[in-house]
Amino acid sequence: MGLLVDGKWQDTWYDTKSTGGKFKRQDSRFRNWVSRDGTSGFKAEADRYRLYVSYACPWAHRTLILRALKGLEDIIDLVVVDPVMKENGWMLTDGNPLHTLYTHVQPDYTGRVTVPILYDKKSNAIVSNESAEIIRMLNTAFDDFATKECVDLYPAALQTEIDEINTFVYHNINNGVYKAGFATTQDAYEEAFENLFAALDKVEDILSKNRYLVGNHISEADWRLFTTLVRFDAVYVGHFKCNKKRIVDYPNLWGYLKDLYQVPGVAKTVHMDHIKTHYYASHDTINPTGVIPCGPEIDFTAPHGRG
Repeated sequence: MGLLVDGKWQDTWYDTKSTGGKFKRQDSRFRNWVSRDGTSGFKAEADRYRLYVSYACPWAHRTLILRALKGLEDIIDLVVVDPVMKENGWMLTDGNPLHTLYTHVQPDYTGRVTVPILYDKKSNAIVSNESAEIIRMLNTAFDDFATKECVDLYPAALQTEIDEINTFVYHNINNGVYKAGFATTQDAYEEAFENLFAALDKVEDILSKNRYLVGNHISEADWRLFTTLVRFDAVYVGHFKCNKKRIVDYPNLWGYLKDLYQVPGVAKTVHMDHIKTHYYASHDTINPTGVIPCGPEIDFTAPHGRG
């Protein structure tokens, strides 16, 4: 785990001393946009873009799901980094650190080196490293090339509701597990822990009345929540000390998780071996032995009962 400072790599863990033990995530730095007509500066074209991901990363997982659901596997290249992240950060399969891509694009870059990255091969530019924005590009910009029919995951009529639930889920659940897991004081951990499970209780209640978070169809809000839920029992319960309840202990959340997992094309994006290896083998400050648990056994293919 580290970052670049003026283009120089530093193996530095997150600074929690200045925040009272609280983990604070850095905002993404590359925020350009791909559009169908190219007026944004980047035009949607086949074989122009490459997606850099980790199968372990929940933020990158969102983009993998959209790429699969839209049938863009032959349109947008994929590069998967090694699941173990040590003193040089994410590593490419050719043995080079991912941070060399950042400095190739911007030699004086300062910030964390993260995935996903949407990269433009034509102009040798990083379009975006913000997953929330990449999935919206994949939702509509490449529709002329999509090989699968997929409903609009961010329909105009529901955008306000989707944005509201996204904000709630992001702060309390998606990032909430990290706030608990990376906290370095008891107070910071307990605050994150309580907020996390209060939020899960709220979502459990929503799902007791609705099949999905917003509206009558799956939306981007569901996929943004899914990538945290699918990692929860295998990683966050133990590794991040989020152990008040498991997802399997929530009847509606558990059924909902299985429902989403069983959407055609989604299961192949879930690589539990990468997920467990990354968290348990990469975070030396949390799991210094690097021992990876053998369990738990979780059957995401069991009947979900959410007709």
